[in-house]
Amino acid sequence: MKDFKNIFDGYSWDDVKQSILAKTSADVLQALQREKRTLEDFKALISPAAMPYLEQMAQLSNALTQKRFGKTIQMYAPLYLSNECQNICAYCAFSYDNKIKRKTLSDEEILREVAAIKQMGYDHVLLVTGEANQTVGVEYLKHAIKLIRPHFSNISIEVQPLDKADYEILMAEGLHTVLVYQETYHRENYKIHHPKGKKSNFDYRLETPDRLGQAGVYKIGLGVLIGLEDWRTDCFFTAAHLDYLEKTYWQTKYSISFPRLRPIEVGTQENSSMKSFTAFMSDKELVQLICAYRIFNEEVELSISTRENEKFRNHIIKLGITSMSAGSKTNPGGYVVEPQSLEQFEISDERSPKEIAAIIKQQGYEAVWKDWDRSLVNG
Repeated sequence: MKDFKNIFDGYSWDDVKQSILAKTSADVLQALQREKRTLEDFKALISPAAMPYLEQMAQLSNALTQKRFGKTIQMYAPLYLSNECQNICAYCAFSYDNKIKRKTLSDEEILREVAAIKQMGYDHVLLVTGEANQTVGVEYLKHAIKLIRPHFSNISIEVQPLDKADYEILMAEGLHTVLVYQETYHRENYKIHHPKGKKSNFDYRLETPDRLGQAGVYKIGLGVLIGLEDWRTDCFFTAAHLDYLEKTYWQTKYSISFPRLRPIEVGTQENSSMKSFTAFMSDKELVQLICAYRIFNEEVELSISTRENEKFRNHIIKLGITSMSAGSKTNPGGYVVEPQSLEQFEISDERSPKEIAAIIKQQGYEAVWKDWDRSLVNG
């Protein structure tokens, strides 16, 4: 069976990068005028040549989003279950080589965190752990989902990549969505960013969405860590991955997230390795990317987290985003159990869910706390 790895191996990173940079205004206009866009059109929309057309892209993105999703923004919150991790990742506070206090939530602590999240109004939760199979492997996740399921209509996970059979076990307990970010599609440099641990296996991670599709998971979330490598090239490969998955596992829904690198702390010192990442994108370029994804794909859900600042998140509501987090804590026990524990990364927008919902309402949109799509399916 042909999988995405076969398609991916047919590309050259450098050739794709040069192809994007070579796109012209004529290519951009052609992409904007088409009814159905191709991957070549996506290259044009994320190219430097598209920047003068950003207003036109924003208007089209707004119209396409309203056509498919209406004026709604799905609200969700992350629940960090553990910061234990066996991987070394240069950009993450939970990296195995960082000498930090490790914490994995007990049943009682999980339920205390659940109560805090429910009190904020959420009915959709994202479970997050480090990648430590012995501590927070399938059995721990299975138990956690079973414990949490009575309290939420929608449970997502962002954990280590698993085998197909493992996903099937978790789906039987009520798992709805799996987020798995490739971090970067640059095969050679991937090893530099992930030198040790199971995560250093580029191909196993690349093939994870195929295993999820084969397992029949309801929704798959894709993305890269923007800033590790050239964002345009990385995001082209994300779009190519999405294009393949939609055609292959057409019954599954898909989402894209846009995590930009944020500062991290190790103890009390900012991680100096963050200074080595120079591929950061501007706010304007992130708007361009969000609009490009929406114009390329009218069906994909687009999510923005509290990594982004207040001003940016206020202005992005009408430009294609369909889900937002608010009031997020990126440390295990961060809501009530152990608020001062080390965060995975610094959040930028610290406003409460109620404040974010008010901003959404002011712009003529509705904050949706329950997964309306799943409720219709279950109805």
